[in-house]
Amino acid sequence: VLSEDLITPEDKRAILVGGSMVTMGALKKSVEIGVSCIVVGGIRHDDLISFTGEEIGVAITGQEELGLTVIITEGFGTMRMSQSTFDLLKSFEGYQASVNGATQIRAGVLRPEIIIPHQEIAEQGSEELASGMVPGTSVRIIRQPYFGAIGMVKFLPVELQQLESESYVRVLDVELDDGIVVTVPRANVEIIEE
Repeated sequence: VLSEDLITPEDKRAILVGGSMVTMGALKKSVEIGVSCIVVGGIRHDDLISFTGEEIGVAITGQEELGLTVIITEGFGTMRMSQSTFDLLKSFEGYQASVNGATQIRAGVLRPEIIIPHQEIAEQGSEELASGMVPGTSVRIIRQPYFGAIGMVKFLPVELQQLESESYVRVLDVELDDGIVVTVPRANVEIIEE
């Protein structure tokens, strides 16, 4: 948990990467000191509302003038950050970075960004990442009517398929956690790295 006692004046202009949660005290102290960004797994819903001064909706967020960018990688409550995310961010400790906390969860999904210019070459896992989606890949659907559903890729038809909008796109069959198989455009899913 990233608490206020862990934040020091040396953290001014830094991007702090925590673990499972950030406290309200840590948010306030970060603004006082001039921390640039906090990246953690979770946050209490009430703390987020209190900190921002408003309920966060489905429109674009991250444009609020709070003096601090907050990126939550997992969700509300105490939620341990994905180990692969934490390890990746830790591997770039000390590097210059830029952040954009803008988020939108409706049409035109926007995700927060952490941009780290570097010249490192990824050796491990590059073949796995290059393969993209294959049967058995875990995915999350990011558009209605199955928004938020998690499942596993069952089949990736090669042919383009026509949608209700009459456009032709590549699709995939996803077996949802409840066993139902749905067909959705490939652009409407994101890979869940494990």
